[in-house]
Amino acid sequence: MKHFGIIGYPLHHSFSAQLFQQKFALEHIDAEYSMYPIERIDQFPDLTKRISFSGMNVTMPYKQSVIPYLDALDETAQAVSAVNVIRFAQGRKIGYNTDVIGFMDAIRQHLLPSDVRALVLGTGGASKAVVYGLSRLGIEPTLVSRDSAKGITYQEITDDIMRQHSIIVNATPLGMTPHPDTLPPIPYEQLTQAHLLFDLVYNPEETRFLAEGYKRGCRIENGMQMLFGQARAAWDIWKKD
Repeated sequence: MKHFGIIGYPLHHSFSAQLFQQKFALEHIDAEYSMYPIERIDQFPDLTKRISFSGMNVTMPYKQSVIPYLDALDETAQAVSAVNVIRFAQGRKIGYNTDVIGFMDAIRQHLLPSDVRALVLGTGGASKAVVYGLSRLGIEPTLVSRDSAKGITYQEITDDIMRQHSIIVNATPLGMTPHPDTLPPIPYEQLTQAHLLFDLVYNPEETRFLAEGYKRGCRIENGMQMLFGQARAAWDIWKKD
């Protein structure tokens, strides 16, 4: 039996285990998938020594900090400096990023010709995949952060900036279970029907961020299709063995 899993902390929000367990059962694949909520990334080496993994997903907050523990990165993971998939093969741990293709496939269906600029809320590992994916789609991304050294701050989002950026992507954990009442501090009163709000969060299905957009007639999409897309790409990587 092959062993797969996901590392992150916390992991109560993740649907990855349920998704892969259902896949293995339906397709009669001799494999198991478990959650490993490690509190520190330096616990990663011991985990991989105790369990003979074939593949692993990586979620917040370890998409960047896991990289020094890997033997190699694929081209996309190297470009975005973030890993969400690890393949274990011939004694080596190889990092990949399937968030990029998952995000691009999920947002592409909602894009209009007028969508040329995007605000990306957050500067963690997930946001790096979003920025890379938007750039590949010909959309100019602007990072928004609490830290002025990493992008414009939330306080600097003016009415003009809201008008000029028709896409707003929440790449933060704000709104995620078990804190569904939280949301990024942007001027929601400036949202219009011309805006597209994309939330990487998928649990709950409709975050407060998306609800504010829906009230104002925005196009909205949560992270579920992105989850499915990155998972399909992860399985294509793992089944190479």
